[in-house]
Amino acid sequence: MKIAEVLERRREGWTELETMCNEMKSGKFSYKANGTKLARFSSLYRAACTDLAMSEQYQLPPSTIEYLHRLVGRSHSQLYRSTAPRLDRIFQYVFLIVPHAVFRDPCVILAALLFFGSFGLSAYVAYATPNAREHANRVLGEDQIDMMEEMHSQSIRSLGTSSAGLASSASYIQHNAGIGLQCFCLGPLILPTIAMLLFNGCTLGTVFGYMASDDAMSSENFFQFVTAHGAFELTAIALAAGAGMRIGVGLFSTQGFSRGASFRINAERSLPIILCSVVLFVLAAFTEGCLSPVDFPFVYLFKMLVAIISSTSLVAYFLLLGWPTQKRINMLAYHLDNPWRKRDAV
Repeated sequence: MKIAEVLERRREGWTELETMCNEMKSGKFSYKANGTKLARFSSLYRAACTDLAMSEQYQLPPSTIEYLHRLVGRSHSQLYRSTAPRLDRIFQYVFLIVPHAVFRDPCVILAALLFFGSFGLSAYVAYATPNAREHANRVLGEDQIDMMEEMHSQSIRSLGTSSAGLASSASYIQHNAGIGLQCFCLGPLILPTIAMLLFNGCTLGTVFGYMASDDAMSSENFFQFVTAHGAFELTAIALAAGAGMRIGVGLFSTQGFSRGASFRINAERSLPIILCSVVLFVLAAFTEGCLSPVDFPFVYLFKMLVAIISSTSLVAYFLLLGWPTQKRINMLAYHLDNPWRKRDAV
């Protein structure tokens, strides 16, 4: 069979490739979310490159060679075009990838249950115990309780200037970053992370429970300070620990991959979680620096409103946006930004 006849038979593939290029240019071709279609595009592109080489070697009509040159050039530009973040990609990552990665990760769920479970139980026990001060002394130590009482003994006052609030926020960001790094870095060891989550949950829960009791002398000032930023900071701690535990689990449960590949895959899966944790730590720091120390009439009602809105928003973000509906499952199956996408074991 003559080479010209072979190429003529492959003209249908050229037409399909050109159609895909037009779809990519118009934005109708979701090349990041449709792995099957992207694989087909790559196959047609390689075939067109071969056809171009054959047409030049056998000196086919110049019009055919020129057409294949343009088609291969367009295909190359689309396949290897810049992947700079676009607004739609950022939007998908924030509202699709991150909540899905958090919602479906059992390590995050375990970390949240351990931390918030121990926190809630300790707070209830400390509050319900008849002698709350004695119970708090047994759990935290008398020196720490005295320091906590002294720290919040005086009523907070307005910062006066925004620069002071921003300076405090920078200090809190540094402090929160230390907490987050500690939770994340201990995560791969798993057991120390579990112990740390239980310890911090019990400690913080006892503090909150004691401060809510009648035995506390500075409970009003304490809750004036912690109400607004508490939801962000506590959630960020659980997320940081869960992200670290995800990496640790990858070292033991390889699921058919090599140990090195499993480590890389689970590190990728932990990335959206730790990024979310960082954002929450920063939000907590700015709230703690700019809003928590402020004191003026009815400010506590505003702080309570901030706490309610932030808590509700976090629940809605992780639960409603992370819930695996069929539409989201189809979108996420081959999405290259999705760390839980389908892969072949190696």
